[in-house]
Amino acid sequence: MARADTAKKRSGKSGRAKAKPPAVRRAWRWFWRRLLLVLMVPVVVVLLAVLAYRFVDPPTTHTMWSEKRRLGGLDHQWIGIEEVSPATVRAVVAAEDANYCLHWGFDVDAIREALEDGGTRGASTISQQTVKNVFLWQGRSWFRKALEALITPAAEAVWSKRRMLEIYLNVAEFDEGVFGIDAAAYHYFGVPPGDLSPMQGALLASVLPNPKQRSASRPTANLRKRAARIADGAATIAADGRAGCFED
Repeated sequence: MARADTAKKRSGKSGRAKAKPPAVRRAWRWFWRRLLLVLMVPVVVVLLAVLAYRFVDPPTTHTMWSEKRRLGGLDHQWIGIEEVSPATVRAVVAAEDANYCLHWGFDVDAIREALEDGGTRGASTISQQTVKNVFLWQGRSWFRKALEALITPAAEAVWSKRRMLEIYLNVAEFDEGVFGIDAAAYHYFGVPPGDLSPMQGALLASVLPNPKQRSASRPTANLRKRAARIADGAATIAADGRAGCFED
């Protein structure tokens, strides 16, 4: 009987020895709460920015900031989408995301086709590109793509399609140090964006995948062919209703 009591006492002492002291438990709780707070702060900041940019124009982007530091200045002026010729707006959509009005931020069919091609071509929508330009940075890391995938639905839920496209037109890079459709129209053609012809708008849209290597005012033969296809695509989405979500 005495041996059993001794065994119980030893077992009890062993169990108490393994348990964490209250001070340690409190320290761990404090650590996890602070970690959660640190992780939540950027989430809240981004969500507040998404809400604010529904009404307020983004002051700059990471790309614009970095290019300004590198070049010493930028050519950029924010304008409303109503100040851009409709043919130019349709050309940008036809070139970058013809099904813009049909998806909620991700073009599943385009993603599937890109995967079937081995990932050799992009499938980013205008919504994804706008989120990347406004909130993130350039690059192909999986971490950035994950953040882009998380923020895009929030922006789609808060911004109208017209507002999303307006922001994109104002932050897209059209040449080295030239950002936004207003600066691009004057830079390449010397006219305000509202006076751009359908072909001029298509030429501007044709440089968007690689603005530092392409010129809308001195297009190569291949770029002219691409611009012609974009102009046809712009007319097509106007005729079949795929421009309805961003036109009055």
